[in-house]
Amino acid sequence: MQVSKKGVLALAATAALATACSSGAPSGSKGAKDAVEGQEVGMVGTQDQIQDIGQFCGDDDITVALADGFGGNSWRKITRAVFEAEAAKCDNITKVLYTDAQGDTQKAIADINSLVAQDADVIVTFVDGGEALLPTIKKATAAGVKVVPYVGSPGGEPGEDYVDFVSEDIATYGENLAAWTIEKMGGKGNLVMLGGLPGNSYSQGVYDGVVRAVEDHPDVTLLNSDGPVSTDWEPGKTQQVVAGLLTKYDSIDGIVADYGGGSVGGIRAFLAANQPLPVWSANDSNEFACLWYEHAKAQPTFQVATESSRNWVVKVALHKGLAALNGIRNEEPSTYDLEIIEDSTDPAKAPKCEDSLPPDAILSSGLTVEELQALFD
Repeated sequence: MQVSKKGVLALAATAALATACSSGAPSGSKGAKDAVEGQEVGMVGTQDQIQDIGQFCGDDDITVALADGFGGNSWRKITRAVFEAEAAKCDNITKVLYTDAQGDTQKAIADINSLVAQDADVIVTFVDGGEALLPTIKKATAAGVKVVPYVGSPGGEPGEDYVDFVSEDIATYGENLAAWTIEKMGGKGNLVMLGGLPGNSYSQGVYDGVVRAVEDHPDVTLLNSDGPVSTDWEPGKTQQVVAGLLTKYDSIDGIVADYGGGSVGGIRAFLAANQPLPVWSANDSNEFACLWYEHAKAQPTFQVATESSRNWVVKVALHKGLAALNGIRNEEPSTYDLEIIEDSTDPAKAPKCEDSLPPDAILSSGLTVEELQALFD
């Protein structure tokens, strides 16, 4: 039984970590280094390299947990459903736990400590609190728990302080969408980058990519020069924030957002202010695409592009945690290159609006239409 050997695992982990030589892959790196217990850290690849969970399940009874730093929007709800559906594929995963820190870093710390106390074998976590969570994660690792952060990084050393960090190439995501947006702006004008919770590492990473793209275009002004605009990843808050921006600035010609589901609130703010809709890029969301079809004809400046909302990376995080627990080699990428999957200016990549699905559905999530319908029923 995995739970009964936590004390032994702690000693083994200490010895393994002392000899491990591993690090997270920097943006654009295609290499990897061997990490503890047969894992690889830092591999960069694509979604089609994700493997079947069956080879990582093992035989002993296992408790897994999803420790969410913030569970208050549709993206998090869908990601939880993806995690739980993936865990259900292993008959020996006998318990699936979930915690929601509600954007409170101290609660996130308490949640992870609680999961360790509940004998979780694997903890997959979205670290909204950044490096403030690292000591707690290191403590869980030392206790023998296999911790795998995804999308939101706690810093530290993947393969040493925790099993691995799984995400898209965050800065490249921001840079690619910003480059597309600037091109459709005609290479000039005012640009805004919308982020999520204040101070979260993910939005900052996207922002850094946007800054890189803007540096190549002297006629483009990034209006929020001091960091991402906080929207709490919530449509109502996004509408309020964008309404304030429209009052503050004479014109906004382009927006890059790290959450398409929240962007719909920003679109409503432009419509309420009777302002022309700008070029807008984000990750995919059903309503975001549907709003383009609704308003594009009357709003010629309103062009949209998306990359995958990549809820599916949580599956890889679970795979890596299980593989480390069971001593099974995992060669799935840690960092995923994303491409633009919807582009309103390219008929081959026309935005996808599914009337049979609720507005909050994410078509690239990996859930079926039936699963999405049931989730939002």
